[in-house]
Amino acid sequence: MNIKYYVFIFLLFSMPNLFSQTSREVISFNDNWEFKKGEGTNKEISITEANWETVTIPHTYNAEDMQTTKQFYTGDAFYRKKFKAQKAWQGKRVFLRFEGVGNVAKVYVNGKFLTEHKGAYSAFSFEVTKELVYGVDNTILVKTNNDARADVIPVNHFLFPIYGGIYRPVSLIVTNSVNITVTDYASPGVYITQDNVSKKNADIHVKVKLENKESVFKTVVLRTVVNDRDGKVVKTIQSNVTVSPQGMQIANQSFTLNKPHLWQGVKDPYLYTLTTSILENDKELDAVVQPLGVRTIQLKAGEGVFLNGEKYNMYGVTRHQDRWGFGSALSKTQEDEDMALMEEMGVTTVRLAHYQQSEHIYSLADKIGFLVWAEIPFVNTYTKEESENAKQQMVELIRQNFNHPSIYIWGLHNEVYAKTSNEYVAVLTKELNDIAKTNDPNRYTGAVSGYGAMDKPANLMSDLQGMNRYYGWYEGQIGDLKQWAEGLEEKYPNYLVMLTEYGADGNIDQPTERLPLVKDIDPVNGQFSPEAYHTETHIQQWAIIEQHPYILASYLWNMFEFATPMWNRGGVKARNLKGLITFDRKQKKDSFFWYKANWNPEPMLYIANRRDSIRTQSETSVQVFSNAHKVTLTVNSKTFEGKQGVNVRHWVFDNVVLQKGDNHIEAIGEVNGKFLSDTITWKLK
Repeated sequence: MNIKYYVFIFLLFSMPNLFSQTSREVISFNDNWEFKKGEGTNKEISITEANWETVTIPHTYNAEDMQTTKQFYTGDAFYRKKFKAQKAWQGKRVFLRFEGVGNVAKVYVNGKFLTEHKGAYSAFSFEVTKELVYGVDNTILVKTNNDARADVIPVNHFLFPIYGGIYRPVSLIVTNSVNITVTDYASPGVYITQDNVSKKNADIHVKVKLENKESVFKTVVLRTVVNDRDGKVVKTIQSNVTVSPQGMQIANQSFTLNKPHLWQGVKDPYLYTLTTSILENDKELDAVVQPLGVRTIQLKAGEGVFLNGEKYNMYGVTRHQDRWGFGSALSKTQEDEDMALMEEMGVTTVRLAHYQQSEHIYSLADKIGFLVWAEIPFVNTYTKEESENAKQQMVELIRQNFNHPSIYIWGLHNEVYAKTSNEYVAVLTKELNDIAKTNDPNRYTGAVSGYGAMDKPANLMSDLQGMNRYYGWYEGQIGDLKQWAEGLEEKYPNYLVMLTEYGADGNIDQPTERLPLVKDIDPVNGQFSPEAYHTETHIQQWAIIEQHPYILASYLWNMFEFATPMWNRGGVKARNLKGLITFDRKQKKDSFFWYKANWNPEPMLYIANRRDSIRTQSETSVQVFSNAHKVTLTVNSKTFEGKQGVNVRHWVFDNVVLQKGDNHIEAIGEVNGKFLSDTITWKLK
């Protein structure tokens, strides 16, 4: 199924919550904002009326500068919106919900400060009921700031930029006075867990957080309805609940689904919808709709990842969210494209690095069937001032995304270190693990080291150990990955280990006829990072990974090129060139097709090194990526026999002789009676 089908299903399932439902209004709050950069004062909201421009959310004020230079703007920027608070909202509760503001946001309603949120990547929500004046215009002012701060993770802009602005959608939410909570760390207020899952039955548990802002106790009916993919009701359960006007109450419901249709990853990402509603005298007071994917996930040391008891192929990539010319302010259409490109390549699992990503991305993962590693931006370095914020973002990540069946790991940190297990990073990681296990005891936790040794002090504070290994790039030779995996397997056979990053930079504008040697590559200070070396790294290292089930999952770095404003490497300033697809998503590198040949069962054939088209040596080799059983090559009408290279998807044709001028090269293969071909032209000078 293609991604358009999943988007259609998403809209279909969302319609009852967004359109027909009258008990809760979720109103898009993204149009007709005014924006201006700078002009902060000590009074914070005492700003002039000059130089405002009209913008639409999502919006960032770093869409260009952070992608081209280290001389980028950080600091204050202001967003202002005037809107009429409807008289019909009187007697109800009104909330604002921001899905993402970089990096710190202060929000004022009609000149009154209401809240501050620290962290660019998680949502936050708050009530504005008492601050609104109904029937007339009201003003929302948001002061944003994307300075790197010692007390907010990430604490610098080194590995990726912290884009400023209201770069994800905003909603205005209106509920009745008895409602499912909106302000529980901006979560849905509904938490779904499951156990005893099999094809015969599954026990489902629903925890709901309820609030009552009337002056008396209210006895209401709490109803949970499960609908299948076609909208048919398969389960209804209800109970009476008395909700106090003081504090917040938690209600629990449990039921059994008989013969559940399991969520089977990319093979069959079947989703139910679960609607929890509050009723009084048969009138719906509030309702929340959540996805329900029924599944079990188990990691087995030395064997792999098992989904519903069956081994699941972990074909993994990582993703940064930004895009050339847009920064982090992406549309849903652009996010659809990112996930569709992964689907085309045959991806089955995604590490969403190094921060909480958009709600739409997690929902797409549910519907496509990707298994997701979700993490917080405790990354690269530390200040000893970020502990409180790291813990806050850990809770936000989990509670906001608790019900996504695609998520199987909560990530605690990436490449931060301690000298002993009693030092700051190790202790904080242990505390983050405790937060994750307290909020969600049913999912795995993972932390990531940039070293290949298991006995690093910050390791082993989570359920599984991720390791980033850039052999042939930052250290050693490309093939050293094999010795690393086998060494760990011998010494730590019962440990859960994942290869969480690997790869090399690849500049598509740096053709080379001969593959560079490792000694010719300077990954940190050099300007030469040819695509051919990037391709060779992935060819060799995937062939090693697939032969070592000890590596439970691997995540190549990175699906897309992304901005690194502090860098000047590989011939492009402010760019990490390790992506398989260019920053603008317009060109797929050779390595994309290498993985497609290995991961996607659809018939395909691709001649590599097509951009290395200017040749000076008459005798050369040609390599082809294909899942065909046999591939033949013709060069200027002469046929060459090939051999399999590192695996059965890799075809190598040696001793190919080119003639002066243009050389027409064609590869032909056959898969299940279907003929495939690809052609390129190389010019011999």
